[in-house]
Amino acid sequence: MQYVGAYLIAGDATTVETLLTRLEKEEVIGKGNPDLYARGYRSFGIDDARDLRERAQRRAFGAGGRVFVIFAPGMTHDAQNALLKVLEEPPADALFFFIVPSPETMLSTLRSRMQRLELEGGAHSELVDTDAFLAAPAQKRLDMLKPLYDHDEDEGRDMGSVLAFLQSLERRFAQEKPSPAWKEGLEAIYRARKFAGDKGSLLKALLEQMALVTPRLPG
Repeated sequence: MQYVGAYLIAGDATTVETLLTRLEKEEVIGKGNPDLYARGYRSFGIDDARDLRERAQRRAFGAGGRVFVIFAPGMTHDAQNALLKVLEEPPADALFFFIVPSPETMLSTLRSRMQRLELEGGAHSELVDTDAFLAAPAQKRLDMLKPLYDHDEDEGRDMGSVLAFLQSLERRFAQEKPSPAWKEGLEAIYRARKFAGDKGSLLKALLEQMALVTPRLPG
């Protein structure tokens, strides 16, 4: 496959290795390639975007050009706007691969600058069953959420699974008839998904508030 420009991939942290294996097999990169920059972030911020832009402007060591593989469960709006400047006129010899749990949560203007790339092995393990969660009473819901925030440190949390769960809730709600309770629940889900990946966010509080206001739905 001939790669050009920037690509957007739906996946989690394990997708990075899947992508790198594919790129090696297709001889896009080689072992120990000095022009490969692969990194994962909990939340990709404005400073990270500026750093990536600066790296993209550097001259490649080899003839194959530079390859950037970025995994970011959360990406701030400021960072996305900064990336727009990079992708509007990307260096001719640079390839960008952005791996995120939910591509549709990114700015449409940024998504339009990238091609979608589908990979096998990019699905999340389901830590919380969506239908069972929506059918459960409040206290059981709170217990079901614990696997999503059972790490004390932010870096230990699987933000990809958190965001994938919230996205699954939104899809389930889209099948229901709108009502005041439905609207309040959907707003809580959206709020949790919007801020869950931000640095310093109170993930436990966001998820618990969502669990308490979201109406029960039959399984």
